[in-house]
Amino acid sequence: MKQAKVTIWGVGTPRSLRPLWMAEELGINYEHNPIGPRTGETQTTEYQQLNRKQKIPFMQDGAVKVSESLAICRYLRDQYPSKQVLMPQDLVTRAKEDEWCCYIYGELDETSLYVMRRHGDLGMIYGESETAVNASRAYAEKHFEIVGRLLEKRSYLVADQFGLADLFLVSCIDWANAYRVAIPDNLHAYHAHIAERPAYVRAMKVNYPDRIRGE
Repeated sequence: MKQAKVTIWGVGTPRSLRPLWMAEELGINYEHNPIGPRTGETQTTEYQQLNRKQKIPFMQDGAVKVSESLAICRYLRDQYPSKQVLMPQDLVTRAKEDEWCCYIYGELDETSLYVMRRHGDLGMIYGESETAVNASRAYAEKHFEIVGRLLEKRSYLVADQFGLADLFLVSCIDWANAYRVAIPDNLHAYHAHIAERPAYVRAMKVNYPDRIRGE
């Protein structure tokens, strides 16, 4: 494997977990800067010179700078491949992975779980709305049911191997569990199986240090 010179910024959110988990799966020796999304650390001059979006997560690998959790994870997987993570080798497998990643990010992350966060936990910023939170919860539950039906007959979303789509789905299940969103029993079993992966355990300790210590 190529010698990695990777730095990852971000801590404490499902989105910041994703690149940390991917790096752990790939065995990358990375540097971690644990800055939070609303601590003021993303608004420093130094950070804005790296990432004008003022968001986490963010990654730098030499001269390469990438934001957005999906883009970071795909870059790391493709740049530092490992047998631990599915690397699609044909058009159909790549398309199916893209399909699931887009679906999970669009319908579960952005459209439902983050809306719950925006109008619940972050209501002081964006406005509290019980109506928006409840509608988003129902929308999330609908789409978890859809994913759950697929996973009744298989262990992973794509090609019978753990991959990028599974990483994204599990991070959303973590998020859903924190918000007490109802999900099918088989998705709880799927989550429990993947949560046994040593890389996931390590990444959780890095991303949620206070939670792991029980603080």
